[in-house]
Amino acid sequence: MENSVRPGARDHRMILSRHILRAHVGPFLFSNAIIIFLFLLQFLMKRAGDLVGKGLSVWVILELISLNLAWMLVLSVPMAVLVATLMAFGKLAADNEVTIMRASGMSLYRMMAPVVLASMVVTGGLIWFNNSVLPDANVRLQTLMTDIVRIKPTLSLQSGVFSSEKDLPNYRILVRRTFEESNDLEGVTIYDLSDPEFSVVVTAKTGTVHFSSDYTRVIMDLRDGEIHQLDSKTLKRYRRLRFARHRVSMPAHGFGFQRSDASNTRRDDRTMSAGMMQLRVDSIEAYREEKIQSLEHRMRSHLRAFVDGKPKYYSAAPSPHARSIHPDTLRRQVDVLLSEARLSGVERDSVAVRDSLTAVAEAVRDTVGAAYRALTTARQLQAQALAEFSGIEFDGKNVDRFLVEIYKKFSIPVACFVFVLIGAPLGMMARRGGFGMGAGLSLGFFLFYWACLIGGEKLADRGEFSPFWGMWIANFILGVMGILLTIRTAREARVIDWSIFMRFVPKALRGEKEEHDHVNPHEA
Repeated sequence: MENSVRPGARDHRMILSRHILRAHVGPFLFSNAIIIFLFLLQFLMKRAGDLVGKGLSVWVILELISLNLAWMLVLSVPMAVLVATLMAFGKLAADNEVTIMRASGMSLYRMMAPVVLASMVVTGGLIWFNNSVLPDANVRLQTLMTDIVRIKPTLSLQSGVFSSEKDLPNYRILVRRTFEESNDLEGVTIYDLSDPEFSVVVTAKTGTVHFSSDYTRVIMDLRDGEIHQLDSKTLKRYRRLRFARHRVSMPAHGFGFQRSDASNTRRDDRTMSAGMMQLRVDSIEAYREEKIQSLEHRMRSHLRAFVDGKPKYYSAAPSPHARSIHPDTLRRQVDVLLSEARLSGVERDSVAVRDSLTAVAEAVRDTVGAAYRALTTARQLQAQALAEFSGIEFDGKNVDRFLVEIYKKFSIPVACFVFVLIGAPLGMMARRGGFGMGAGLSLGFFLFYWACLIGGEKLADRGEFSPFWGMWIANFILGVMGILLTIRTAREARVIDWSIFMRFVPKALRGEKEEHDHVNPHEA
C-alpha cells in the first residue's frame, strides 16, 4: 500500500514543480524583453550620431544590434530572474496556491527547489556564455563600431567655399549656391588636378551631386557648362568644350563602409575570457616580481657601497659648489682667524700655524665635495627607485583590472541564484503588491546590486579594495539576506502588508485587485 502511494505522491510533486516553473516562464520572458528593449533604446540614442548618414545597409544595422545583444543579455538575465521570481511567487501566494501546497505537506524549501535548480542551470549557462560567446562578440562589435565610426558622414559642400582636400584629394570644387533640402547645385566650378600634364577646369550653371551605390565615387551631373583644358608644361595647347550635359566621376575615399578583420583587433579586458585574462595576470605578476627582486638587489648593492665607502661614491671630483671654494679664499679666512684668535704659546703671524690650518681647510673642502657627490648619487638612485616603483604600481593596477573582470564573469551569473533566494520569500510576503510592488522591489534591489558592483569595481581598479570583494560583496549581502528571509518565511512568519507603500506606486502599474486592496486594506 505504501509503495503504491509513493509514486503518486512523487508524480504529484513533479506536477507541482512543473506548475511552479511554468509560472516563472512568462514573467521571465516578458521582463527580459523589456529590459533588453530599454538597453537597446539607450544604445541607439547614444550611438545615433555615429550611425545616421553613413549609408549603412540593413544587414549591417542588424548585425550591430545582434552583437550588442550579447552584453545586454548578460545584464538582463539576472534582472529578469528577480522579476520573474517576485511575480511568480507573489501570484502563487495571492491565489492561495502556496497555502494549498503547504496544506498538502509541501514545504517552502520544496517549492523553491525547482526554481533554485533552474537558476543554477541558468547560472552555469551564463558563465559559459560570458567566457565563450561574449568575448568574441565584443571583439566583433568593437571592430564593427570602429569601421562605422571611420566612415565619413557625407561630402560637405558649402556655398562659396572650396571642398576639403581630405574628401577629394585630386579635385577642388567651388559651388556658388547649395540647397539643404536637395542635392541641387548652382554655379559649379571643378578644378581637376588628377593629371599633372594638363590643367582642367569644368564650369556649369547647374548640377546635382550624389554617391555611387558603393560610396566609392562622387558623381556630379552637370548642365549647361564648359570644359577648359590647358597644357601645364608648354602653356600653349588650350581647348574649350561646351556641353549641355556632362557627368564627372571622382574617386572618393572613406565614404563607403569597409570591413576590417576582427582577428587583427587587439583584445582588452572586455574582449577576453577568464582563462585568457588569468594567463595575462600570471605573466604580469611574474614580470612584476622579477622587477621587484632586481630593484631590491640593486638597491642593496648601492647601500652596501655607501656603507663601505667605495671611491665610486666619495672620492670623485668635487661638485661645482665645493669647487668654487678657492684655496686663496681659505687662506684669507685663516688669516682672519689668526688675527682674531689668541693662541697660547704661538705667535699670531706664525707661518707653521697658518699652513697647518690651510691644509685642514683644503681637506674640509675636499670632504665637502665628496659629500656633495655622494648626495647627488643618492638622489639619482632615489629617482631610479621611484621610477621603478611607478612601473611596479602600474603593473599592480593592471592585475587588479584583469582580476575585476575575471570575478565579474562569475559574480553576475551567480546573481541569478542569489536573486531566487531573495525573490521567492519576498514575493510571498508581498503577495498583495502584485506587479506594481514586484517591479518596485526589483528596481530597488537592482539599484543596490549595481551600486555595489560599480562602486566595488571603481575601488578595486584604484587599488583601494580587493577585486574579489569588490565583485562579490553584493552577492554575499543579498545572499545572506535571502537565506534569512527564506528561513523566516518557512517558519510561517507574518506576511508583510505592503498596502501602505502602494501610494508611492503609479496607478498605471496597479492592477484592479491591487487598487481594491489599497482602498480597503483590511477588508479581507
